[in-house]
Amino acid sequence: MLEQIHLLAAVTVLGVFEQAYFFLQVIYARRVFGISPPKISGPPEFERIFRAQVNSSEYFPIFLALLWQAGLFFHQGLAAALGLLYLCGRYCYFMGYRASSSERLAPIYFTSGVLWILLAASALGILHFSLSHYVGLNILRLLTA
Repeated sequence: MLEQIHLLAAVTVLGVFEQAYFFLQVIYARRVFGISPPKISGPPEFERIFRAQVNSSEYFPIFLALLWQAGLFFHQGLAAALGLLYLCGRYCYFMGYRASSSERLAPIYFTSGVLWILLAASALGILHFSLSHYVGLNILRLLTA
C-alpha cells in the first residue's frame, strides 16, 4: 500500500514546508515593516508578500485534492511530477509577486495549467475506475485490443 502513495506523500510534505516558508516570510515582513496583526495593509512591498502567501494558501487545498486523486486513480509518478512542477511554479509565483505584481503572472498561468492537467488526470482516472468497477467496461483493454 505505501509504495502506491509514497511519492504523493513526499510531495505533500514538500508542499507543507513551502506553505510554512511563505507564512514565515509574512511574519518577517510584518517585523520589517512594523505591521502588527490583524492589520493586512501597509507598504506595497508588504502587501505583495501578504497577498502572495494568502493566494498560495487559498490554492493549496485544491492542489492537494487534485494531487491525491490523480495519483490514486491515474498514475502516482505522473501526479508527483506534476506536483513538483506546481510547487516550483508556486515558489516562482511567490518570489515574482514579492518583487512586482506583474511578475506573478507567468507563474500563476503555469501553475493554473498544472492544476488543469491534474484535474484532467483525476477525471480520467475516476471515469476509468467507475466504468470498470460499476459497468464492467475496461477502457484500457478496449484501447489496446
